Amino acid sequence: MKPRITVVTITYNAAAVLQRTLDSVLAQSYPNVEHLIIDGASKDATLAMVDAYREESTEKAASHEVVVRSEPDRGIYDAMNKGLQQATGDFLVFLNAGDTLPATDTLELVMDKAADGVGVLYGDTDVVDGDGNFLYHRRLQPPEHLTWRSFRQGMLVCHQAFYVSAELAKSQTYDLRYRFSADVDWCIRVMKEAERRQLQLVNLHVVVANYLEEGTTTKNHKASLRERYLVMQKHYGVVSTFLMHCWFVVRALIRR
Repeated sequence: MKPRITVVTITYNAAAVLQRTLDSVLAQSYPNVEHLIIDGASKDATLAMVDAYREESTEKAASHEVVVRSEPDRGIYDAMNKGLQQATGDFLVFLNAGDTLPATDTLELVMDKAADGVGVLYGDTDVVDGDGNFLYHRRLQPPEHLTWRSFRQGMLVCHQAFYVSAELAKSQTYDLRYRFSADVDWCIRVMKEAERRQLQLVNLHVVVANYLEEGTTTKNHKASLRERYLVMQKHYGVVSTFLMHCWFVVRALIRR
């Protein structure tokens, strides 16, 4: 049996964008997938859609398991912590409502690199609109050799393109003090722990996620930037963070 991959999808009243996410996971050729749907007690058609998806996945293959948990939560990062707690796979990734896997063999390509001693597998991201249409390739590019220090330059790897060994992922929970940038903090802490355990971070050199442009962080852009600044101060220090942001401003002016 090949290693198990857990895809965690967080939903709340997401019926308008969820179907393409479900379809992209169900279409995967990889033979050992657990899909966790962590729902915040949706009041629209989300759960009916998920129930239909679960039936369809059962008909497709026993190796594609859909697990649904629906109850009130304290926000998206609380739901993500529930996903961490419940995941049974060897690796896991967060793919939220509206986000998709770009090809039917995406999980195969990722899990082909999942080996002992690997803590994180990461790749590129394309940004899509509300209908799932390609808009542009994400500006921030994953470096060839990623470390926790890399994020001083910004979140170079999108959260949805960050596949983590389950043991490593479960060792770090999302900090609920952050409303919009707990994913940045979590990824940095995961990479710090990977370094401590001497685990590899492997660049997949392929697009592994399509990210919906109008996500929660995008809608709350200014608040997210302020919070992200605090996250960077926490991990990289006050002076280093200030100087790096001065450089961000200069770089933006030069590009104009």
